[in-house]
Amino acid sequence: MNRKISYFLIVIGGFVAIYAQAKADQNQFILIAGIVILMLGVYSISRNIPSKKDQDDEHENNL
Repeated sequence: MNRKISYFLIVIGGFVAIYAQAKADQNQFILIAGIVILMLGVYSISRNIPSKKDQDDEHENNL
């Protein structure tokens, strides 16, 4: 997934979740949908970050 789309999903998901919780009569389905959209964006960004263990292994192999 494109990085810009991931950031867009994070912003939209956060906005929807905050909006759903700010109302006096909370709609839990909208809140859950906002959290799911937020998590999809966070997951797609974190999927592209290499783990620290992989970086340490590469560094040891280059020595």
